[in-house]
Amino acid sequence: MTHVPMVKPGDPAKNFSLKDQNDKTFGLYEQSGKHVLLSFHPLAWTDFCAAQMTSLEDNRELLASINCVPVGISVDSRPCKRAWAASLSIKHTPLLCDFWPHGAVAQKYGLFRDENGFSERANVVVDKNQLVVFVKVYPIHSIPDIQEVIVFLQKLAA
Repeated sequence: MTHVPMVKPGDPAKNFSLKDQNDKTFGLYEQSGKHVLLSFHPLAWTDFCAAQMTSLEDNRELLASINCVPVGISVDSRPCKRAWAASLSIKHTPLLCDFWPHGAVAQKYGLFRDENGFSERANVVVDKNQLVVFVKVYPIHSIPDIQEVIVFLQKLAA
């Protein structure tokens, strides 16, 4: 597999369509006119990933108020994501399945960890014009700071 450099601010966002935990298709370019937070996480059913995804759900209304759609993305399958979302009481946030081709979206964004078979833990913000405006990779055993993304989006909207 060819290694793709990690996406950086100023890059055009690479389009994709993935199924979420409820078998609904989420298309990035269909969100035109809104900001999108792509919150990559390694695997479902892990404590750090659970905290990362519940932070999206807990801040969903605030993110919506600043014209941002948050989504989680990992290499897990739809049945796995559906059970995990139910266990975490995630009812509104799409948890996208980058299952097959394995990690294809993470690979497109240069965030796939070949040695592990999953993505980096990362937040990528795509603006309403389909440009990448924020990229941050976090240590695998950490929880991304959602407030950092919210403050960035609030400044973008100002």
